[in-house]
Amino acid sequence: MIRGDSIIAAQVAEAADGWRLDRALAHALPDLSRERLKALMTSGKVLASDGTAASDPSRKARAGDRFDIHVPAPEPADNVAQDIALTVVFEDEHLIVVDKPAGLVVHPAAGNPDGTLVNALLHHCAGQLSGIGGVARPGIVHRIDKDTSGLLVAAKHDQAHEGLARQFKAHSIDRRYQAIVSGRPKTGSGTIDAPLARSSTNRKKIAIVQGGKRAVTHWSLVRPLREAALVECRLETGRTHQVRVHMASIGHPLVGDPVYGRARPQHREALETLGFRRQALHAAHLGFIHPVLRHALAFHSEVPADMQELLHHLHV
Repeated sequence: MIRGDSIIAAQVAEAADGWRLDRALAHALPDLSRERLKALMTSGKVLASDGTAASDPSRKARAGDRFDIHVPAPEPADNVAQDIALTVVFEDEHLIVVDKPAGLVVHPAAGNPDGTLVNALLHHCAGQLSGIGGVARPGIVHRIDKDTSGLLVAAKHDQAHEGLARQFKAHSIDRRYQAIVSGRPKTGSGTIDAPLARSSTNRKKIAIVQGGKRAVTHWSLVRPLREAALVECRLETGRTHQVRVHMASIGHPLVGDPVYGRARPQHREALETLGFRRQALHAAHLGFIHPVLRHALAFHSEVPADMQELLHHLHV
């Protein structure tokens, strides 16, 4: 045994025969992402049944092959607990649901080493956060962009994290966003089914790419505005920048989006007048099955004050 690691046993399924090994193991272990497994493999943490290291993620898997995955114990977090105000919507000994303000980064990364939601949660939860996400993002099961406001759930222990992760993977989480988009849709609702991946020309952007990860957004008109509209977007999948890219792809980018949109003159005036400096997107609804107690939970967050002001300014 590799000292300090927990061991997860996995067996390659019949259906995964001939797949890349990282894909086959991700299929067998839905609580570990393919990228996480790749990292474990290349660092010698995945051992075949004969004790040899399976360090090549691209090797072909064989049905029935068994592996031991040595998952390192969470390292002492470099993240410091910081007393940052949180709006707590729900909390028990298993999980916490918060209403994130726009401008707050979810987890530490290059350029944002602290002052994040993780730092705030470490303080609020006194260190009781799941370690599955690794050092940089303890407790974090999903994320929303820095400049998107709204509801987010975090896990306090690994069982809760695993249970929530399964629901996200199964796309059974009820997530609905409120967005102010440029232009008025010609229909009252629609579905955008377009795969997403990193742009080949700009790695900071997400683009619709054939062969990318499947992404589905169901949108509906809430009310028309002046050369704009308030829409609700229900996510069937949850990809990075999904709502922003999908709505832009049908000619209705989010008002204020600095990456995927270009402000119309009348919107530019409103944005400058109000000092609105973000994409007009709010994670308004979050529903899921409690990962431990198994009852249904659903939470709603009203559109925040800055978006309310923008809505008033663009009112017909």
